[in-house]
Amino acid sequence: MRVVVGVDLGSTTTKAVLLDESGEIVARGITNSRSNYDVACRVALQEALSTARFHRLRDVLTENDAANEVLQSELVEAYKLEIYRDQLEELRESIMQLVNSKAHRDFRAVLEPAVTRVMDASVRESSELYGYGVKRRSDFFRDLAGEAFMTEAEMVCANPDVPFDRLIGLFDRSILDVETQAAERDFGAVLERAMTRLAQTGAEVGGEIRALAAQVASEPIETLSFVGTGYGRQTLPFAKEAIRSEILCHGRGAHRSFNGTRTVLDIGGQDTKAIQVDAHGVVTSFQMNDRCAAGCGRYLGYIADELNLGLHELGPLALKARKMVKVNSTCTVFAGAELRERLALGQRREDILAGLHRAIMLRAMSLLARSGGVFNEFTFTGGVCKNPMATQILEGLIAEHYGAEIKMNAHPDSIYMGALGAALFAVEDVRAGHAHRLATHDRAAA
Repeated sequence: MRVVVGVDLGSTTTKAVLLDESGEIVARGITNSRSNYDVACRVALQEALSTARFHRLRDVLTENDAANEVLQSELVEAYKLEIYRDQLEELRESIMQLVNSKAHRDFRAVLEPAVTRVMDASVRESSELYGYGVKRRSDFFRDLAGEAFMTEAEMVCANPDVPFDRLIGLFDRSILDVETQAAERDFGAVLERAMTRLAQTGAEVGGEIRALAAQVASEPIETLSFVGTGYGRQTLPFAKEAIRSEILCHGRGAHRSFNGTRTVLDIGGQDTKAIQVDAHGVVTSFQMNDRCAAGCGRYLGYIADELNLGLHELGPLALKARKMVKVNSTCTVFAGAELRERLALGQRREDILAGLHRAIMLRAMSLLARSGGVFNEFTFTGGVCKNPMATQILEGLIAEHYGAEIKMNAHPDSIYMGALGAALFAVEDVRAGHAHRLATHDRAAA
């Protein structure tokens, strides 16, 4: 298999998209950006490469009539479960190292059994997160493991001898260690474990499927060219010539996915961009707000931290609002104070969150107006496009200010638009004979 790679290294998430030589999407990968951008790049690429192998495995299994669609999906889920359990064990090991450090010496007797109970419960319940048809609220390890850890920790700490803050602190410190590891996982070995576990549940994973899986796992993946973009693009281990502007990549990716796109709004973790493109996806004008985090994903992250919620929980919770509270401050510095004040007054957090989401979208509307307005079709990209409340409010504001006939393209996969645009530039580079190689990633892909 021969592919090109586009990487969008954002401040919150890092995305990788693989295209074949004809420009068709082969696979995608996504991870938290973490404190180490190089690690984030490698992890997102590893996930995309694994997805590419599953893409190939599906074709091989279908060609040989070896497995139906349900079993093929179960194989993918079983593989993800093995990775998740590996990460849980890495998390357990990291936490136990902290428990045995001098800092926790006085609490070791109560923390050791507490951690064991919490982590054992996380492992037992992990199979409920993966399976055919299972809908997860998040695919990020931090979110899934954090929710499981918190739920069990609250029960464990019903015993007053176990300090809740110290137990949660162990998780908060250790999750950073796990996230900043780019563990090289052997696709074939992990898939073999997944098939064995799946067979134990009664699934028909016979010798033919195992042989075909081994065949696919051994096939090399050649990376022809890399192009990077995103907030952290200058830190990517790519050649200078392999770096492209976020604005160009989002405009091109949006136009490729929705060919009628003329206006693009990208709301990322650190900045917001309003982009106008022509009929060929070429950027004609843009406006960008990157002077503060207000109106960006980082603002929502700050609010999530204030409420002790996962970022993925904000949108669904805001959708439960009975009314929309008017928020006076959209400054990240003062938003926490206003949030706490309104909660103290007895206002429902769902209603406050609805108001916060509207405030963010109003700032985006101002940016769109300065860029030239909204033209049909309008495409919403970036991490915030995965937030259902943000999307709902934006759609209403677009209809109100620019007319109900404006078609709005908003899909959870729009978070990959920047990486897709970068990959399309990589395809062009290959065709022009200017491919940008990366030795470290080529070795990982082989």
